[in-house]
Amino acid sequence: MSDSPIEKPEAKALKINIDTSRYGAFAEIGAGQEVARHFFQVGKASQTIAKTISAYDMIVSDDIYGREANGRYVCEARLEKMLGHEYDLLVDRLADTRGAHTKFFAFANTVATASGGHKQSHGWMGVRFQNTPGGAHNEIILHIRMLDRYRLQQQESLGILGVNLIHAAFYHINDPDQFIPHLVDNLKEGQIVIDVIKFRGPDLSEFDDRLMNLELVRRGLAEAILFSPKNEILNVSDAVYGKSVLIQRGHFRPITTTHLDVMQKGILQMKGDVSASETKNVEVLPIMEMTMQSFFTDGDVNEKDFLARVETLTNLGMHVMISNFKLFYKLKRFMRRYTPHFMAIIISANYLEKLFTEDHYKDLEGGLLEGLGKLLEQKTKLYVYPHKTSMLCMTTKSFFPQPHLRHMYSYFLDNSQIVDVAGCDETLEYMHSRDVEDLLAKGDPKWEKCVPDKVRDYIKSKKLFGYK
Repeated sequence: MSDSPIEKPEAKALKINIDTSRYGAFAEIGAGQEVARHFFQVGKASQTIAKTISAYDMIVSDDIYGREANGRYVCEARLEKMLGHEYDLLVDRLADTRGAHTKFFAFANTVATASGGHKQSHGWMGVRFQNTPGGAHNEIILHIRMLDRYRLQQQESLGILGVNLIHAAFYHINDPDQFIPHLVDNLKEGQIVIDVIKFRGPDLSEFDDRLMNLELVRRGLAEAILFSPKNEILNVSDAVYGKSVLIQRGHFRPITTTHLDVMQKGILQMKGDVSASETKNVEVLPIMEMTMQSFFTDGDVNEKDFLARVETLTNLGMHVMISNFKLFYKLKRFMRRYTPHFMAIIISANYLEKLFTEDHYKDLEGGLLEGLGKLLEQKTKLYVYPHKTSMLCMTTKSFFPQPHLRHMYSYFLDNSQIVDVAGCDETLEYMHSRDVEDLLAKGDPKWEKCVPDKVRDYIKSKKLFGYK
């Protein structure tokens, strides 16, 4: 929630309607005209709305906006075409008569709603707008999932969110910290997930997509966000669809040579498992994952540290995920929403003790057994990388859980659901991020040998992680 009093959707819509400098078009597909409806109901809509359209018929929609190469209608590319077409048409028709004193805008959404069942209710929503008459346009787009059980409830929350988006775009772009709180005004917890938000345009230069999406995770509005190797925000659903996923969790402050070897050995192991479990060739998507909790310093998110860690990973060509999932079975369940293909999570052998700590699963009726049962199934495995020190080397074979858990552990080993990806002779001593941090703090140049060359150069150039 924002610090200022919350305006109701009706008040926001009326404020926009009586703002005679704003004039625009609405294009909504898939859930009625729930956003435009608010503006019609409060009165004075003729001062704001030049046009509304709902192109439900696929042939009609394709004729207006063009057909997508993948044949989909609920996707980012479709939203972009809708915004571009409606905005350009509006400006082309009205710029001569009212362009000198009007800030034009186009709002669009393309969504799929459903009642009950397992079908996902989701969509894309955006607004393209001028901040000054005759000025260049700006654009804000978001991907949402609607969590209400029934279609009518989903439509209502969609309408509120759309009004909030337009209102925030018009009146709250001078304060990025308050934009997201205004975006979710009048929405209850658990109604909407916003898992992608993007800002473009000359009047939105203060908005950093990376930090704004991190804020979605921090506030619990998104379960996870994903960065591409180009340091861009991706929609998780689109990125992992049709792929097998390999996830390595860590702090990566910074990533070490060991972390790279962990992932490389995991990929080699996964190629064989994918071939055995899939009937066709499936691409493997490696993801470096960090939890939201790892970015807090004294109760606040350390934004500089967050950007440094993400950038060192994406500079190595990696996909990076930030999630709110403390436990692996919740992370796995989230990923299963988007891909049915083989999946693996890879850990260091010393993490097995934490994995088999019963206190972590006390919120489950079935305790640890239920948690591990939800994590490991026919197409999901836990890969284990040797944890080697100067004194010992730990693998699956040298881990012994508490006596009453050993039969359970043996079951997962015997069924190859927990597997080693390498032997002790195939790896060097395990180098943790904290080991590099300690060397950096001491000014010991040995740290340079513990990280990939590209990371070493980046740390030096940006003076990251305490380097001086």
